[in-house]
Amino acid sequence: MRKLSLLASVLLLALVILSACGKSSSTLGQQSNQNKNNGYEPVTIRLAYNLPQDHHISIGVENFAKTVTEQSGGKIKIQVYPAGQLLSDKEMNQAILTGGVEMGVNSSTLWASTVPAMGIFDVPYAFPNYELAGKALSGELRGKLNKAMEEKGVKVLMYADYGYAQFANNVRPLKSPEDFKGLKIRSIGDIPSEMIKAYGASPVFLGAGEVYTALQRKTIDGATSGTTAMLQRHYDEVAKYLTINNYSYLEFILAVNKSFWDRLPEKTKNLLSETARQTEQWIREQAKAEDERTAKELEEKGMEIYVVPESDLPKWKEAAKPARDVYIERAGDLGKELLDIVETLN
Repeated sequence: MRKLSLLASVLLLALVILSACGKSSSTLGQQSNQNKNNGYEPVTIRLAYNLPQDHHISIGVENFAKTVTEQSGGKIKIQVYPAGQLLSDKEMNQAILTGGVEMGVNSSTLWASTVPAMGIFDVPYAFPNYELAGKALSGELRGKLNKAMEEKGVKVLMYADYGYAQFANNVRPLKSPEDFKGLKIRSIGDIPSEMIKAYGASPVFLGAGEVYTALQRKTIDGATSGTTAMLQRHYDEVAKYLTINNYSYLEFILAVNKSFWDRLPEKTKNLLSETARQTEQWIREQAKAEDERTAKELEEKGMEIYVVPESDLPKWKEAAKPARDVYIERAGDLGKELLDIVETLN
């Protein structure tokens, strides 16, 4: 009986051990499957931008970073540095090109110094409406620009629609190109500067944060920018007149250092690309509404608004032709191809 009791105890202990091993093996299997299903390798990505945090592009970029982190189960960590905390707009492109930062948002205007064809968005009146801009960025134009950027070492992940550029000044209403004569206008890039000169004014280069004081002290007479920025930077306090002529459709680019991008696992690339695609669409939908909202609010704050009639735009476009010619000269055959694509869509 004692032997039988001992044998039963041994058998019971063995069953307990086997059962525990089975459960342990099952748990490990489940964990392994979970890891396999997640499949994301840990990585930390620094993302810098310069726009105010309440700008619609900034909101989109912040949501992009949050979504990627959540969808990857925290494996892909995107550290966002907003409003110029890490890099100024003048420093951004070089930092991305050299890998000083993995990812960043900057204007197409500033990228045109690296890839001249990127100045297509600054060619006066090339994109007459929001719908055409979206259509152009969904086709051949996008592919050609992306290829040119990749040849320089940059992967374009997203085109973020800022909206149209306009003119503010504190001297007189600008109702025709001739009204620009003799004014000093803060410019946002080389091609817009050529247009300002063609209109008879003098372009002045200033950082976005310097414009308010320059207008206040009358060291400049006016400035070009989007109405979203004009409202956020309180142009209504230092400029009386706003001319809406939609001469340039401003784009901001979410760019990635290509060497860094090429080293990422395919699953990570797919998540970043898909989230960027969804974010780009959301930002595009906000651009028109934000342009309209901010222009109305500037008017409510006391700015006198003149909207150039559509029938007058051919005159404005013809007077700006020297800027278009400079773009073609700098961007070469690719620039001409891109203009042909856009004009075919018109």
